[in-house]
Amino acid sequence: MTLRIERFQGGIRLSGELRAGHLDQVKTEIERYEPPVVLDLEELDLIDLEGVRFLNACESAGVSILHCTPYIREWMLQERGRPKERPGTL
Repeated sequence: MTLRIERFQGGIRLSGELRAGHLDQVKTEIERYEPPVVLDLEELDLIDLEGVRFLNACESAGVSILHCTPYIREWMLQERGRPKERPGTL
């Protein structure tokens, strides 16, 4: 399954899978809107770590995230609590 991006007034609906390879495309779509921007994740089924980090960055930048499944929301919260990784460290 791939990612489907659908625009609606004031926001973007993501459906399917959000993976690292999709992030530039989603970022471009977000930049087309005037703030406040809304991401509707009701139909998002799967996500990878980079997708979770991207959603956290979006929220930090003022993007509202709606209809986020509990497992994605929990993963986002866990990632926020982790120390930032530095390149070359374990």
